[in-house]
Amino acid sequence: MTKKLEGKVAIVTGANSGIGLATAKLFLQEGAKVVLTGRRQEALNEAAKELSGDFATFRADASSIQDSNALVAFTQEKFGNIDILFLNAGVAPFMPISDITEEHYNEIFDINVKGPVFTIKAAFPYLNDGAVIVSNTSVVNQKGFPGTAIYSASKAALRSVTRVLANELSEKKIRTVSVAPGPIETPIYGKLGLPQEQVQAMGESFAQQVPLGRFGTAEELAQAVLFLASPDASFINGVELEVDGGLSQV
Repeated sequence: MTKKLEGKVAIVTGANSGIGLATAKLFLQEGAKVVLTGRRQEALNEAAKELSGDFATFRADASSIQDSNALVAFTQEKFGNIDILFLNAGVAPFMPISDITEEHYNEIFDINVKGPVFTIKAAFPYLNDGAVIVSNTSVVNQKGFPGTAIYSASKAALRSVTRVLANELSEKKIRTVSVAPGPIETPIYGKLGLPQEQVQAMGESFAQQVPLGRFGTAEELAQAVLFLASPDASFINGVELEVDGGLSQV
């Protein structure tokens, strides 16, 4: 049976845990050569223990243009030109508008918007015709959850970039799509900067709003990314696919 990504070269950012790691595993199972990034080498080393296949890890800060350039150069030298970019790295600190700071704003936009944009710019000369760029947005850009103004704005910006590039990169037949997770069981919820009780209460509230009545899993999100990145989605372009149990639809 032919693997869906046989011989394809993929970059997965923010791949040392959660959605990124689950997606890297799936890409490898489907025959891709994968470069995984993360900010901490120790975390990448731990993630590598869970992987098998043709892969490499590369420590990179998603907010650094210099790191993005180095990542692309490393991938091109290691595996050749690139077929799939999964721009997954992101942060989601929640903060009410009354408390936001310039540092809060800059951190979120540097990682969630600047990082993906300049990774795409760096990769563009090395993207094969027919390549696929998948951006990890979020259903928060369609909803009005309290405390998420800056985070939601960053994801809305990334979603807009995806739409524009579907047109702009059409000469090379490059598809650009977004996957928008709803509540997914990942370590990011422990990084919101909130007390554990508040995170738990927020999680229960989110789950109650989902028609399916539960959080999704990183593996379920990874399956959606695989679909969008594979030939199965060859005529799907510019869209944002919500993987949220129906949260954004009701």
